[in-house]
Amino acid sequence: MSIIINIDVMLARRKMSLTELSEKVGITMSNLSILKTGKAKAIRVETLDAICKALNCQPGDVLEYSSGEAEV
Repeated sequence: MSIIINIDVMLARRKMSLTELSEKVGITMSNLSILKTGKAKAIRVETLDAICKALNCQPGDVLEYSSGEAEV
């Protein structure tokens, strides 16, 4: 997939556990794990908003696009 989810990076920067994020956002641990591992097919804007509020970040800090091509 071309979209990379950087929740683990933001959690490390904020010194927050996945459990704490789960409680703040109101999402189950299993759903956050699916997002974190990049196995999610979609993310609701409402969920992204809640994650950004909890981590005090911008959507671009959580989501990253990669074309999959080697840079020249």
